[in-house]
Amino acid sequence: MAFSPENRSGTMSGILFVAIFSAAATYIAGLAPIHALGLSPLVIGIVMGIFYANTLHNHIPDAWDTGITFSGKKILRFAIVIYGFRITFQQIMDVGLEGFLVSLIMLSTTFVFGSWLGNKVFGMEKDTSMLTASGASVCGAAAVLATEPVLKAEGHKTAIAVSMVVLFGTISMFLYPVLYSAIIEPAAKGFLHMTPSQFGIYVGGTIHEVAQVVAVPFSIPNAPIEMANNAVIVKMTRVIMIAPMLIILGIYLSYSAKKEGENSNAVKLVIPWFAVYFIGVAGFNSFHLIPQNIVNIINSIDTFLLTMAMTALGMGTRFSKFKGLGLAPLYTALGMFIWLVIGGFIVTKIVCGLI
Repeated sequence: MAFSPENRSGTMSGILFVAIFSAAATYIAGLAPIHALGLSPLVIGIVMGIFYANTLHNHIPDAWDTGITFSGKKILRFAIVIYGFRITFQQIMDVGLEGFLVSLIMLSTTFVFGSWLGNKVFGMEKDTSMLTASGASVCGAAAVLATEPVLKAEGHKTAIAVSMVVLFGTISMFLYPVLYSAIIEPAAKGFLHMTPSQFGIYVGGTIHEVAQVVAVPFSIPNAPIEMANNAVIVKMTRVIMIAPMLIILGIYLSYSAKKEGENSNAVKLVIPWFAVYFIGVAGFNSFHLIPQNIVNIINSIDTFLLTMAMTALGMGTRFSKFKGLGLAPLYTALGMFIWLVIGGFIVTKIVCGLI
């Protein structure tokens, strides 16, 4: 146990160690050049954690490992729960049926396609395939973190998925403004034409990270405000869908285990209760009972806790564990990226054209 008498001191030291790294990651992410790239503290944290794991790990007491593990597991679940303070059900209603359908279609198709592509085509094991797919289909690194406890995956698999999300999410952040300026601007004709409002739905429904979604409209000169609003609301709709996705995933894993002949008494339905609590917090936040300045403070704390979880996962990542994977994760993430950019455009055009 992490806080048993014999482990308590090491656990507290490990948590403090992770917190110090996370504070440094938060500071770095706030620097103007890094902030301009849209890199969140979560991404900086995992990079720093991986650097530590492959350079300085042997110089730190082994007793601290329980605190690092606690940060990557327990603190993670709590952080996902209070992530619900970023969302209200009113935001989802405001964007309308178009945004909801685009979010639902892109999330479900990307997750199923990515899981199949990684496992069946490129030969990755199921955990890494599903983690990579969850990051691309929902909300980047935070979705990978939320999916990891349901799959009970090893930390290095989570780090692989996060690295793919970061790579292609960053590419998206630079690609979409170019697409808008080159072919999707309001002056475009025919099928390539998109209104700023539709483009916002496209951005929110297909880009990986929340920070990257926010950055894209502000990278387009004179972009109308409805573009940014639609992008953020559709993105947050995808974020809240992670809860039902994880519940369905838990049911699927239980069913698959039974179908493969495992002892029925040993197979338990995996219900990610933290995802249920996440919906509850979002529902509570929809009543606006807490002043916005307090909610902002809660969200800042939550970002730091998520950074701690990401940093801790990075600290458990050794490059030696990646041997044998080859380019399969990269090919899988690339396949999903192509689907998000091209398929997402087609889905957005069709949905917005029908409704």
